[in-house]
Amino acid sequence: MKKYFLTGLILLLPIVLTVLIIAFVVRLLTNPFIGIVTHFFTLEGGHGIFFSNPKVLLILSQLIILVVLFLFILFLGMVARWFFIHWLISAGEYILHKLPLINKVYKISKEIVSHLFGEEKRSFKQVVLVPFPKEGIYALGFLSEKAPQEISDQVNSEMVSVFVPTTPNPTTGFTLMFKVKDIYYLKMKPEAALKYIVSCGIVKLDEHLKDNPINQGENQ
Repeated sequence: MKKYFLTGLILLLPIVLTVLIIAFVVRLLTNPFIGIVTHFFTLEGGHGIFFSNPKVLLILSQLIILVVLFLFILFLGMVARWFFIHWLISAGEYILHKLPLINKVYKISKEIVSHLFGEEKRSFKQVVLVPFPKEGIYALGFLSEKAPQEISDQVNSEMVSVFVPTTPNPTTGFTLMFKVKDIYYLKMKPEAALKYIVSCGIVKLDEHLKDNPINQGENQ
């Protein structure tokens, strides 16, 4: 008998303690606001059958308070986390800008990444076909920007910079300058061109053509 009683007590006691702790926490969180919420419900129609029961009104008020507190704590955590992460990024950039030599590398790297992934930039968004490594042989490349004006003046023709990636590692390649009239502008998506380069030309690209809004048209 004693053995069964102890077994039942062991099973029941954790449940009872859990309920008591939860009830205590709920009262602790809701008691400061319970009067305001119940008063609001009374003003908004507390004469009905549903709100005439004080226990129902109490439970409903506690549920609303808990939901509002949860949303408030969630919002507070999001704001605090955003500010903390923003502060960490700002502090990291400040340190990198102050370190000799590293600050030069960081500035150049940041500018390259901004050009690669910035939505407002056109760089590397246009796939082109260029004569490389010699006339009659062509390679896929990504249009960068106009070449420095001094270079265009030297050859008496408008020049543009093109990045021609290597296969199968497109993170390396050649920065070349071509005359505008020697470049063929393609409708191919940049992602498809990268797949083609990485796969050593195995991937078919016919289904990846697009109407490119920055397409320059036909070869001049």
